[in-house]
Amino acid sequence: MVKEKTFAEQILQFNEMLSCISLDLPAGFKVINPFIGDQKEQVRKVTTAFYQKYYNDNHTRRLIIGSSPARSGSAVTGIPFEDAKHLQSETGIYIDKFYINKSSSGFIYDVISKYGGCDKFYTDFYMSFVCPLGLVRTNSNGKEVNCNYYENKKLQKSLYSFIVSAIRSQIGFGIDTSVCYCIGSGENYNFLLEINKEYNFFDTIIPLEHPRFIMQYNSKHKDIFFEKYINALCNHNN
Repeated sequence: MVKEKTFAEQILQFNEMLSCISLDLPAGFKVINPFIGDQKEQVRKVTTAFYQKYYNDNHTRRLIIGSSPARSGSAVTGIPFEDAKHLQSETGIYIDKFYINKSSSGFIYDVISKYGGCDKFYTDFYMSFVCPLGLVRTNSNGKEVNCNYYENKKLQKSLYSFIVSAIRSQIGFGIDTSVCYCIGSGENYNFLLEINKEYNFFDTIIPLEHPRFIMQYNSKHKDIFFEKYINALCNHNN
């Protein structure tokens, strides 16, 4: 009898698949892939420790999905919405050389804490991205800056099949498809709705404002958005 793979084993296997991905992007765009290059061994150790700590089971989880990893955040750690500083302080997992503390992950950690802490939150939820690899574009000054898959139609088209395949693969981990939470209530949400009409991945998609949008432009009202997150996550408990 073949032993069923744990949620953690399936995530780590998916990450290994991402290390082999080759994407043909339009000129001026580049993939940031934490699972290859000089940092891959460190990322492998960190992701293995994290997922084996919180996902070493076969529980069904609900999906919280952003657009794509930030080049100095999740694209470094290999764990969605987890930056290096929070990973160390909240989980005890140390990442050498990378100490980037992003306001987005800070907001998410406040949500996790209010929900009941990491153990409870990660037992109920799996976090990922529509495009699970980071993206950058070269700006007019020749500098690489963060980019989202939906910012350019040619870019979006070149990533479309990869995105669909990645979502389908992750649903196979053991995702409760009755509801999906979309971080990014604008273009990310609209795109997810579009592909969901074609592939029927989820029964319901609930949009939530991106933490960066909240902290940069609406910090005075962050408590309102915070409660929106908590209500959305708690009101769909099984």
